[in-house]
Amino acid sequence: MIPREILRKVRRLEIATRGLVNNVFSGEYHSVFKGRGMSFAEVREYQIGDDVRTIDWNVTARMDRPYVKLFDEERDLTVMLMVDASLSGEFGSGERMKGEVAVEICALLAFSAIKNNDKVGLIIFTDRIEKFVPPRKGRSHVLRVLRELLYFQPRNQATDIGLALEYLMRVIRRRSIVFLVSDFLADGFQRGLRVANRRHDVVAIRVRDPRERELPRVGFVEFEDAETGEQLILNTNDPQVREAFKAQVLREDEEFRSFLNSISVDSIEVDSDRSYLELLIRFFRTRSRRLRR
Repeated sequence: MIPREILRKVRRLEIATRGLVNNVFSGEYHSVFKGRGMSFAEVREYQIGDDVRTIDWNVTARMDRPYVKLFDEERDLTVMLMVDASLSGEFGSGERMKGEVAVEICALLAFSAIKNNDKVGLIIFTDRIEKFVPPRKGRSHVLRVLRELLYFQPRNQATDIGLALEYLMRVIRRRSIVFLVSDFLADGFQRGLRVANRRHDVVAIRVRDPRERELPRVGFVEFEDAETGEQLILNTNDPQVREAFKAQVLREDEEFRSFLNSISVDSIEVDSDRSYLELLIRFFRTRSRRLRR
């Protein structure tokens, strides 16, 4: 039995996202993800300006004049939500944890997908595959996906994004839209992300907390890595310590963005203390303009 509090949270998420999906977000989603597959419809006689690559040479030979193939776009899409449930998501210096923001973003994407009659699937991972929900259509299925995200208690604490991407490649053969939601505080996922993006359309959604970019001035602070347990004591009153920390984060962020750009993976960077809606809309509008060029 699922606790009533979880069911109430699911209901609140549905109510909160319904208006956004219906009035704001759905059009942006649809303009970017229009379907990648094409199915053969019919042939017709070649006309000036037609792409010669669409010529049907068998029909052309039989009819003794050129014919081209016509295709219909396959609208049906599969959207996979890949969610990092490692312990680093249980951090937040504001009102919400990073993991809570990740779930809200997934809810918005999932309801947008079913409004467009797409399938939605879920992979929850740490340094193991914690949960897999095969992609299906419909509101009841999306509510199940959200229940899993809200109710789930991971067995492990660490992160292995590369392992999760390898699993995705095994279980999802058809080209899909993959939203990889994580703080990306991990190593060793570069090759897996490069390979996965060749088959799928991967969008990296990075959820961060502002305290992970800049230290407050609060004296000596003991830091502990939530996933490894490694501890470190820093004097945050020292301006050199704060500047060194900030510079290191900036270097790592730039390396991360540069890598994503080199393999053509789109990304969205979300701060847990700010609204993510405008960031998502801006991302989809920018991507839509790029695809129309």
